Amino acid sequence: MAKAIPRIGSRRNGRMGSRRSARRIPKGVIHVQASFNNTIITITDVRGRVVSWSSAGTCGFKGTKRGTPFAAQTAAASAIRTVVDQGMQRAEVMIKGPGLGRDAALRAIRRSGILLTFIRDVTPMPHNGCRPPKKRRI
Repeated sequence: MAKAIPRIGSRRNGRMGSRRSARRIPKGVIHVQASFNNTIITITDVRGRVVSWSSAGTCGFKGTKRGTPFAAQTAAASAIRTVVDQGMQRAEVMIKGPGLGRDAALRAIRRSGILLTFIRDVTPMPHNGCRPPKKRRI
């Protein structure tokens, strides 16, 4: 006789399925990482916990097409769609990287209906660069 598998959580106590979607998030932070090969959009709450994310790769773009502005626009729209359903109204935008998708992603965020409190460029800039390697002796 087969042994019964114990179930964790039951339907009676209302803990079945995903509890993540029940959380209401009025304000969040949208992080845009735009490299030359891909654009990644991550949406977090104000404490930094990831609520939703998307990238040009997960939206079905392959190879060099992932770095295009249209791919970034599609990724941004995909990530924002889920958080608008959770009630996000205001957001801050952090943009990082040199890629082509920066402006396109920002345009898609503006069109989504979320009110942007501020937009900041957080691309890391080397002040004096790394220390060069030691010269080789022959």
